[in-house]
Amino acid sequence: MQLSVVNACTALIGGAIASMPLHVYERIDDDERKRIKNDLWFMLNESAMPNWLACTFWESLLLAKLLHGDGFARIHRTSRLSPNIYGFEPINPAKMQRIDLDKNMLIYTYVSSDGKIITADQGDMLHFPSMGFDGRRSPSALRYGLFNAAGTALAANEYSARFFRNSARPDYWITTTTDLGDEAIAEIKSVVEQKYGGAMNAHRPGLLQGEFKIEQVTMPHEDAQLLQTRGFQIEEIARAFNVPPFLIGHNEKTTSFGRGLEELGRAFVQYTLLRHMNTIRQEINRKVFGRSDRFYVEHNTAALERGDLKTRFEAYRIAIGRAGEPGWMEPNEARRLENMRPHENGNGLNSGVKKNGKATA
Repeated sequence: MQLSVVNACTALIGGAIASMPLHVYERIDDDERKRIKNDLWFMLNESAMPNWLACTFWESLLLAKLLHGDGFARIHRTSRLSPNIYGFEPINPAKMQRIDLDKNMLIYTYVSSDGKIITADQGDMLHFPSMGFDGRRSPSALRYGLFNAAGTALAANEYSARFFRNSARPDYWITTTTDLGDEAIAEIKSVVEQKYGGAMNAHRPGLLQGEFKIEQVTMPHEDAQLLQTRGFQIEEIARAFNVPPFLIGHNEKTTSFGRGLEELGRAFVQYTLLRHMNTIRQEINRKVFGRSDRFYVEHNTAALERGDLKTRFEAYRIAIGRAGEPGWMEPNEARRLENMRPHENGNGLNSGVKKNGKATA
């Protein structure tokens, strides 16, 4: 997390998923469903526990999943055998001591926030694994996907800090034809560092007495490429998280204006966020609802996939019906998507049937 690019990638993915509503639906029949707001909806979207906001709860789980491979959350029920849930508590993956397999069921042993050893069975633990899951744990992205890229980036950060601390100047030599003793050399080095070293003393005029000369005052080639190296590491780390670099402010090779940005944003939802959302959806559905096909949860990605104003309005015109074409969306449905109040004449589909040369609803 000392690397800004790691911080940006994890915050982007965690914040994007935390900002999307996770709706609870009741299936009426194969073609109809009803969105419901109950205690479960409140815990998933407003407050996971009395001391946990839902947004920080999801950000914590995604951070654990992205960096450590697995995200864990304890399901708190009103009693040991009750299906009623009153909260979800995120568990630090570093506190997860063991995961045992007993008759095809996982048993979790972890250290609670107050230092107690807690054992929970599979039905009372939300477990969000990552790619490479072996049935118990997932490999850590820190250890595998980011080991070389992040290590190189940290080394580049440390080197650049020393480089710019010295006023972004390369090393140099002070040479003389005079034979100096160790004491004189130490005294000269101390005076030069005190008077001319560091950013505060940059560009101060220097004075050398006697037969002294300065060697190598030009910037070495490897120092000139320092920023290019750091830029390459940004792309490497962003690739490990499957995040387009422009979304974290790295716009060197990608336009951040116009229609290209919208298409890349939708691709981010489809190819980066969807893999995490599917894990969340499937785990909650099987741990909370079991094999019931009546209730289920699903993310609403509409806010992140919306196009520009002109494109959306053109899509609404086609959906409602235009130029005599039949519509498949009611005007009030389009108004609801734009957070507008329903209109008294906004219900009913446009059939597109013309009477006396005019289309009628």
